[in-house]
Amino acid sequence: MPPDSAHALLRKLVIIPTYNEKENIEKIIRKVFSLSGGYHILIVDDGSPDGTGAIVKTLQREYGDNLHLMERSEKSGLGRAYIAGFKWALAHEYDYIFEMDADFSHNPDDLDRLYEACAGGADLVVGSRYTRGGKVVNWPWDRIFISKGGAMYTRLITWMPVDDPTAGFLCYSARVLRAIPLDEVHFVGYAFQIEMKYRAWKLGFKIKEVPITFKDRKEGVSKMSGNIIKEAMYGVWKMRRF
Repeated sequence: MPPDSAHALLRKLVIIPTYNEKENIEKIIRKVFSLSGGYHILIVDDGSPDGTGAIVKTLQREYGDNLHLMERSEKSGLGRAYIAGFKWALAHEYDYIFEMDADFSHNPDDLDRLYEACAGGADLVVGSRYTRGGKVVNWPWDRIFISKGGAMYTRLITWMPVDDPTAGFLCYSARVLRAIPLDEVHFVGYAFQIEMKYRAWKLGFKIKEVPITFKDRKEGVSKMSGNIIKEAMYGVWKMRRF
C-alpha cells in the first residue's frame, strides 16, 4: 500500500555498502526504487575494482537526486562505511536510515515492515533471523551454528535483549544516530553491528525485532572472514566497559 500523506513527507535513506558487487548492484537499486515507500539510496563503495561505482554513476542519470554515491579510496571495513553513511544521512536531514546488504540476502520488500515498526514507536528496528518467525535459508550448518552461537554468546555477555545482535538489516530513527557518538564507535565487522545496538540500548532507546527470512547470496563473494568473527568474540567483552 502507498504510504499515507504524513508518512510520505518523512525522508528515508537506505545505505548499502559495497565492495565488488557488480553482479548485484543494479538489481538491488532497481528493486528498492520499485517499492512505494519513497526511499532514497546511498551507495557507499570502498573502491571496488570491479566497476561497481561506475554502474551506480550510470544509474544516477536515471534516478537523479534519489540515488547517491559515496566513493571511498580503500576497503576499511563495514563499520567505517556505515559511519560515513550515517554522518552523510544526518547532514542531509533524513528521518529514517536503513542498513541493507547489496546481495539480496536481505529482501528489499521487508523495508516497509522495518519502517512501519520504527514509525510506530520503536527507535531501532532489527530485521531478525532469530526472533520468532525469522529464519535462514541456504546457509551451511556450520555457518548457522557460528551465527546462532555468537548471538547467544553476545546476549550472555552483554545482557542485551536482542535475539539477533549481529543482524545487518536495520532501520534507525535519526534521533538514535544523533545520540550515539559515531566517532567513538570502535569496531568494523560483526562487532560493529553489536556495538551500535548495544550503544542504542544503553542510551535507553527502544529496540524492536521484526522477523525476516535471510537468504544466502546467489552472486558475488561473501566478505566473511576469521578476523571478523574474532573481533566480535573479543569485542563484546570490551563493550561492557562502555
